[in-house]
Amino acid sequence: MKSICLFIFLLSGYLGNASPVHELLDRIDPGASKKFKIELVEGNTDFFELDQDGDRVVVRGNNYISIATGVNWYLKYYAGIHLSWNGMKAKLPAVLPPVEKRERRETSLKYRYDLNYCTYSYSMAFWDWERWEKELDWMALHGINLPLALTGTETVWRNVLLQLGYSAEEIGKFIAGPGFLAWWHMNNLEGWGGPNPENWYKQQVQLQQRILNRMREFGIEPVFPGYAGMVPHDVKEKLGLNVTDPGKWCGFTRPAFLQPEDPAFQRVAGLYYAEMEKLFGKARFYSMDPFHEGGSTEGVDLAAAGKSILEAMKRANSSAVWVIQAWQANPRPQILDAIEAGDMLVLDLSSENRPMWGDKESPWYRENGYGKHDWLYCMLLNFGGNVGMYGRMDRVIDGFYAARELRKGTLCGVGITMEGIENNPVMYELLLELPWRPEKFTKEEWVEGYVKARYGCDDSRLRQVWQILSETVYNCPDIREGTVESVFCARPAEEVHSASSWGSSRMYYPPEESEKAAKLMLSVADRYAGNNNLEYDLVDVVRQAIADRGNRLQKEVTAAYRAGKKADFQRLSREFLDLILVQDSLLTTRREFKVGNWIAQTRKIGRTEDEKRLYEWNARVQITTWGNRKAADEGGLRDYSHREWSGLLKDFYYPRWKAYFDMLGQRLNGVQVQDIDWYAMEEPWTWLRNDYPAEPEENAVEVAQWAYGKVFVKIR
Repeated sequence: MKSICLFIFLLSGYLGNASPVHELLDRIDPGASKKFKIELVEGNTDFFELDQDGDRVVVRGNNYISIATGVNWYLKYYAGIHLSWNGMKAKLPAVLPPVEKRERRETSLKYRYDLNYCTYSYSMAFWDWERWEKELDWMALHGINLPLALTGTETVWRNVLLQLGYSAEEIGKFIAGPGFLAWWHMNNLEGWGGPNPENWYKQQVQLQQRILNRMREFGIEPVFPGYAGMVPHDVKEKLGLNVTDPGKWCGFTRPAFLQPEDPAFQRVAGLYYAEMEKLFGKARFYSMDPFHEGGSTEGVDLAAAGKSILEAMKRANSSAVWVIQAWQANPRPQILDAIEAGDMLVLDLSSENRPMWGDKESPWYRENGYGKHDWLYCMLLNFGGNVGMYGRMDRVIDGFYAARELRKGTLCGVGITMEGIENNPVMYELLLELPWRPEKFTKEEWVEGYVKARYGCDDSRLRQVWQILSETVYNCPDIREGTVESVFCARPAEEVHSASSWGSSRMYYPPEESEKAAKLMLSVADRYAGNNNLEYDLVDVVRQAIADRGNRLQKEVTAAYRAGKKADFQRLSREFLDLILVQDSLLTTRREFKVGNWIAQTRKIGRTEDEKRLYEWNARVQITTWGNRKAADEGGLRDYSHREWSGLLKDFYYPRWKAYFDMLGQRLNGVQVQDIDWYAMEEPWTWLRNDYPAEPEENAVEVAQWAYGKVFVKIR
């Protein structure tokens, strides 16, 4: 009876200040909730409506996430207020712009997914509740109702292994450290970055419980990591279990795979799900990716494995759905065929580059897509948390509407599956608006609205800036792993093809275009000084222009060296090194581009000096060598997570290039010099504890003007 009364009350319309949407509004701007009227009403599909009631804006919808999406739509397209990772607070006008005519938007696509396993390490590894609360608000405002929820689940594993007879010391050698938990979750490695202190397990469980409470208040459904057969690689010797060896991953030993025929499979899975429920409750969605990134399947009956994984999940929750990533060989056809429709949700992980849903232009084309299974159109976009402006706007838009038409029976939503966040906000706005826009549109139409929403003004020069950006950096014509990688961040060589092993520094647009965009933005920057979004974008655009200049200049240095032109080599190499220092100075002006911000997170969550030291080492290693010597050099992981950040440029990338140019200079003078042992040069930085400022140090507009003038004016 109580539940019926509550339901009637919620459907009655105005909810007072008790709803999570009101609380969200007050976090954006204290008192903002009084300016809105929130109405929760019934609906067969997700929808929101914008309306007016006196001087209050009405936002109604069928659930809190739909309503929060409507709030965000209003803020962007009526009030000119854009909330993004570079700013989740705003000062709303005393009287909100009115909604002159009721606007309704709805979608039949019921899921909007968020996060990649990698995001939890490349961006979120050291977050506290303060940062998580902002992210959960961001999710709600952007319509996210199905995010991956990994925080604290290493404690589930610890508790299971203790029950299986593993000691705390043995567990410490199995579970990865904070900066590398993502790849442990994905069965790629064991123990690297650990062992974790007892405090880590306690605080992460408490953090996850707060995260889940907030998700459930909004009506967000978490996706928990499920059990997919992972066990420590020594489990055969220790417990006598029937396992296979999935092989190596980039030089690391993978965990073993417990054969589905072994009765222990269901027993271990049962322990796992019981511990998960004890700590965090039940979930309706569980994410599992067996044999991720080349894990050997030799000796494994894939169909049987799929059935065993599903059976264990269903025992935990009979209505549960298996969420699986489509990446490389996954999901294996044998597993897809063995699972009934409705029991699996496939993330088409990189729909903008290598879709498997049935796009004939894709190198990973699957004629029938995922067959009977539901799936989500996802955008991967960022690799390794690398810094750089990048996107494929036309491809994202065209692909979505083509998929919606071809796979209308099984496409049931969209997802953002980036490896790192807090960059390129424009692309995430675009992708997450797609479900709410039934009619296909052009990027030119959309960008015009984005500029007004982003800056709260209609400025012809800012429109020009974004016309340039949307045709160049944000409209990549090629399949590639993310941005044009900055050569500043690359291990030095005569020919630099990339900073990471699998990325590319090859430019797909004329570098003069980013310079032009920067100049245009600078021409109006003084007018909008103090506009947070504009200042963030200004620094990012000037940063991109300088990085693009560095790309060209490095080739000129090499040409001078190969031609034996000593004077030109010395002049050009000095200019290249100066560029790195200019870039470093520019990036001191924004918290988002500072290594000090990354390191400060580790020191904030560490409770003892030993904890702070371990977490900081994890953070420093991840963005530089990534692994030990073997994984870094032979496994190719060094600089995979390179960051064009202030502090890192000056103290890590600059010394590498200077040492290299000094070596080349000696060779030009006839001195025989051995090649540099890069790992030996890089590793010492990972052990340092020196301070880096986390907060902005100078005025962003003034420094951007100085940096542009120093780099570009003199070369005319």
